[in-house]
Amino acid sequence: MPIEQVKHVLRTRRRRLVAAALVLVVVLAGFGLRLAVVGADAAGHLQRAAALVGDLERQLRSGDLAAARSTAADLREQTGQARDDAHGPSWWLGSRLPVAGNDLSAVRAVADAVDALAVQVVPPLLDAAQGMTGAMTSDGDLQTVAAAAPRIAAGATVAKAAQRRLAGLDRDGLDGRVEAALKQVDAGLDRVVPMLDPAAQAAKLLPAFLGADGPRTYLVLFQNLAEARATGGMPGAFAVVQTDHGKVSLLEQGTAAKTLRDFDAPVLPLDEDQEDLFTNRLGTYPADVNLTPDFPTAAALIREMYRQRSGRAVDGVLATDPVALAYVLGATGPVGLPDGSRLTGATAVRQLLSEVYLKIAEEPAQDAYFAGAAKAVLDKLMGGVPVSKNLVQALSRATAERRLLAWSAHPDEQAEIARTPFAGTLPEDDGDKPTVGVFLNDGTGAKLGYYLTREVALETGRCLEDGSRPLRLTVTLGSNAPKSGLPRSVTGLALAGEGVLRTNVLVYAPAGGSPIAAKQDGAEIDFGSGYEKGREVAVVPVDLAPGAKSTVVVDLVTGPLATKGAVEPRLITTPGITPWTTRLQPGRSCEK
Repeated sequence: MPIEQVKHVLRTRRRRLVAAALVLVVVLAGFGLRLAVVGADAAGHLQRAAALVGDLERQLRSGDLAAARSTAADLREQTGQARDDAHGPSWWLGSRLPVAGNDLSAVRAVADAVDALAVQVVPPLLDAAQGMTGAMTSDGDLQTVAAAAPRIAAGATVAKAAQRRLAGLDRDGLDGRVEAALKQVDAGLDRVVPMLDPAAQAAKLLPAFLGADGPRTYLVLFQNLAEARATGGMPGAFAVVQTDHGKVSLLEQGTAAKTLRDFDAPVLPLDEDQEDLFTNRLGTYPADVNLTPDFPTAAALIREMYRQRSGRAVDGVLATDPVALAYVLGATGPVGLPDGSRLTGATAVRQLLSEVYLKIAEEPAQDAYFAGAAKAVLDKLMGGVPVSKNLVQALSRATAERRLLAWSAHPDEQAEIARTPFAGTLPEDDGDKPTVGVFLNDGTGAKLGYYLTREVALETGRCLEDGSRPLRLTVTLGSNAPKSGLPRSVTGLALAGEGVLRTNVLVYAPAGGSPIAAKQDGAEIDFGSGYEKGREVAVVPVDLAPGAKSTVVVDLVTGPLATKGAVEPRLITTPGITPWTTRLQPGRSCEK
């Protein structure tokens, strides 16, 4: 080929290459411009969605569900737009580019997660809240709650999937703004996801509990934490309430001591292991049915006691305490009492567990005060209170601390309750979390429990040859009771000596495990032992003079564990007037 022709061909190809390069630059620039616009749109929609979430929280807190529904609709529109923006062809191509690809993939995952919450989680929760708020006036509202239950459960599955997807993202080298958005969504999911399964269970159970299918009656126990029992406190006062298509009414009030009284023989056949641990008092003294930490046992016994005295067989038994009441009053506001005083979230515990005994000497007058306080609170709650964020948080906290317990006489419902935190039981199988129970029973016959302080630590040792683990439990109890000046209504029977607070500490070993040895204040001691619900139990009495402290150390061993990896033990304790000071030390992995 002649040289001139060769030059011509090269010039032609060069011009074509330049033109092609220019076209490619224009295309990439256009693509980049489009990507920037789409990204800005998605970010803008997500920012507006975040503002709407703030509005939604404020509306729920104030109980304005109509406004919340409108905001939720706007929220779905914004999250849907963000999701659509993040799934276009430009975004798909951009997510495959180096550097920027990870950012775009992360933003798309955020848009998907937020949209899933807006579309599949928020609406059924709002339906359930609306149903509960209007449950006092309409059976239809209860059916709305029931219908929301499977949708909340489905929303829980969606939220967990979103949580897993975000957890699996490659976060190395992300733009700081994208990383901050991811952390914000992570935190939101961490708060929301644990609430969804309990919410679905509650939506499934509450309609029947509230009488959607016909009238129900319940025995409501008020546990007096000033005299400790394993589930919390002595069941002193009680109320009987009826629910009928959402309407709640008070049928009767009474006390364990005066209304139910003692029985000559156990009202139901007792489990042999339980009778060995607690004697037949468990089935003969209403104030002692919850010496056991197993609430279904206590509930069935006191239900039968009430049936024999009243002739009425209730549908279930509920239990709560003044601390849970204080949490709720902190969210709903105070109630007025018959004597003209007010019960508030800040004062309820002190008034009900201390001041009443200091100011009122006679037991009948104390009973009248408790009855008046219980009725005032029930009247407020039965009158309907808005479902607010603060109320939900109050109830969640009380539930987590085992201050709200429930048992149903209907086996199918009780099977559902057994899967919830309201059951008041130890797990039958610990799985990979060795579970130790520490429960307290008053041995003083007094109301000195108001002055009891509680600390507990649980340490996990290394693997043994058979796959089990040693555990060391340290329980420190103290009494900050005054040395003098307390009335007889507080010092009570003084079974351990005047002013001495005796507490029987029950330590439940992990499933398949056992207690090995015990020390009290550095000296080796013998301890009582027994079994309940398949667990071995150690019993140590602790006597405390005013101002004294005592430390009990119990060495235990688990059964063989299925894992040789790291182990996180679980501790379940008797609720007290103040939370336990708790320290858990996980066990390191034994795998090489």
